[in-house]
Amino acid sequence: MERIIDNPLIGVVMCHTVKDGHPGWVLYQKYLDAIMDAGGVVIALPHRPGLGEIISQRTLPLFDGLLLPGSPSNIEPWRYGAAGEEEESDPGRDELAMQLIPQALALRLPLLAICRGMQELAVAAGGTLNRQLPDEKVLHYADTDAPLAEQYAPAHHIALTPDGQLARLLGSDAPLQVNSLHKQGIKDPGPRLWPEAIAEDGVIEAVSVPEHPFAIGVQWHPEWQHQHSCASSRLFEAFISACHQYRKEKRL
Repeated sequence: MERIIDNPLIGVVMCHTVKDGHPGWVLYQKYLDAIMDAGGVVIALPHRPGLGEIISQRTLPLFDGLLLPGSPSNIEPWRYGAAGEEEESDPGRDELAMQLIPQALALRLPLLAICRGMQELAVAAGGTLNRQLPDEKVLHYADTDAPLAEQYAPAHHIALTPDGQLARLLGSDAPLQVNSLHKQGIKDPGPRLWPEAIAEDGVIEAVSVPEHPFAIGVQWHPEWQHQHSCASSRLFEAFISACHQYRKEKRL
């Protein structure tokens, strides 16, 4: 009997970068490991300005889930009605994400958005961002000169929304301690997103799309050493489980 390979296919958006003068693409292994450890198969998505629509239309029907990872870059401000230029930008990723997200939501495709990805989800859903978060009460950005273990160490607590999707997935609505490596954050989540977690200073740390089987964004980095965190492992397992269900229903 032929063996059936049924692992869900997860599209993951890449970041554009330049290394030693050579343009290239980056997708950190930590995201791939978290997906593969939970049973998914990764399909990496490079991009180019002007091709976002065709890439999203041709690829989304192939996928069982979509991951929008974090990035050193930020969304260009004009996309959410703000003024100014963004020094660390990735226009091709902006364009692709803004094409992928509405289609993924319309298809009810499972979606997990992390850090920059959560901000993309907010902007695509009609929300806005704070370009610079205050640091009087909670320091959201780690020292990039510190060792990685220090950068990704737990930084502050968040309060999960009682009876929210994230609280149900993680098995608790008790405060959760998370890492924090972002200078920007959601200002207004817009009409389609529901806050799932809030930091002590009021910054939105997680969102979901109500009535969607699985469309969740988190501002922290659960992929970092996910195997040592019950909350992080549960999040990726729940994502891949939703992708399995989507794959099953797609075949009917």
